[in-house]
Amino acid sequence: MDGDAVEKPNRYENLARQVSAIGAVKRGLARALPVECQGGAAAVLALVKHHGDMRIGRLAEVMAVDMSVCSRHVAHTVEHGWIERLPDPDDRRSRILRITPSGHDMLTELDRRVTEAFTRHLAEWSDDDVDLLTTMLARLRESFGDCRAHHA
Repeated sequence: MDGDAVEKPNRYENLARQVSAIGAVKRGLARALPVECQGGAAAVLALVKHHGDMRIGRLAEVMAVDMSVCSRHVAHTVEHGWIERLPDPDDRRSRILRITPSGHDMLTELDRRVTEAFTRHLAEWSDDDVDLLTTMLARLRESFGDCRAHHA
């Protein structure tokens, strides 16, 4: 049997391996975050800033997590003063989540740390390579669409 008879993995198998290995990149970025504001809390802050004030049920949908998981992350951000719970003007039994000035400060710190981590780890990459990776990751995400609808 010669070397040509060995079946090569197809491009999607190779892609699957590389996407699976992204976990190492995510863990590396998580190590750059402040101890008091890890992944879940950081996601709450980023999403409330991006989407604006919202109820916790909506946040759980956007995060694609169970309400109990979302509640724990929100409680953590409230305890640290990064998010405040305000009465919902449309339904006084509900609360609206709003990012506080302290939450904006924490997001600035998170952005700084993540940017520094990328700068450090990708120092030998060209600007064109970083731009290409950014474009291709955005394209990959768009190709999958809104995957939250498939979590049931």
